[in-house]
This record gives sequence, C-alpha cells and structure tokens, in this order.
Amino acid sequence: MAKRQSNRPDRRLCSVGLLDASELARIAATARYGGSANHNLHAGDYGFVPPSNPRASKSLCDDKRTILKSEAQALMMEGIRRGMISRVESGQLPKYIWAVDEFGEVFEAKTKPGQETEYHGYRLGDDERQMRAEVLKEWNSR
Repeated sequence: MAKRQSNRPDRRLCSVGLLDASELARIAATARYGGSANHNLHAGDYGFVPPSNPRASKSLCDDKRTILKSEAQALMMEGIRRGMISRVESGQLPKYIWAVDEFGEVFEAKTKPGQETEYHGYRLGDDERQMRAEVLKEWNSR
C-alpha cells in the first residue's frame, strides 16, 4: 500500500471552538456516510456491487473487524460533534472528519470526488502514526 501524503494543508484538524454548535449541527445534518468498496474487505451491510473491491493502494476500514454502515455513520457524527473536522468554508462541508472507535482505532472519513456531501472512511494504519497520535490526543481532550 502506498503511503498517503500527510503534509497537506487541507488535512489538518480545525482549532477547538472554531465552529459553534449551530454550524456543527448544520454539517451533521448534511453529511452522509456512503462508504467505498475500495476500502472494504467484508461486504457488511453497505450494498456495494461488487460487495467489496479492496485496492492495494487504499487503506481499509475493516481489516481488523467488520464495521457496519450504522457504526461508521455514528463514528462520523461523533467526530463532527466533537469538532474533529478539517477546515471548512462557510456553508460547505469539511473534506475530512476523524473519529476513534471503542477500541482506540482512529478512522478518517473523506468526501467522495464530485459528491461533497457523501463520505467514505478508512482506518489510519501504521503508516500514519503521526496523524493517528494527533487525532487520539484531540479526541480525548474534546
């Protein structure tokens, strides 16, 4: 798997308190989790055709365990609630949302090209130690 570029200015957590509760609520009401067969080993309940189509160049969301769509959506919503998002322009959605599951695994959700309200996600692996550590630290403090 190729290492993702992590020195991107748009792939940074926004500052705590940058967005008020009403703006976070607007984002939560608009954002949807659709997933991607390219990031799944297991079909789960996503309804992909084909059921899964993992790509060697893509990180997987379910390489350690099956993650159902409802859990992925709930993680994404909790990430939004905590403000674990990338910078966002007024009235738009963030490109990235981060969340941590009950097992301490860090996930990143990203908008799909051309579908800026729909996200797909993946687990941040060992090739993303710095980003993973930053997300865990912020998750525990927000």
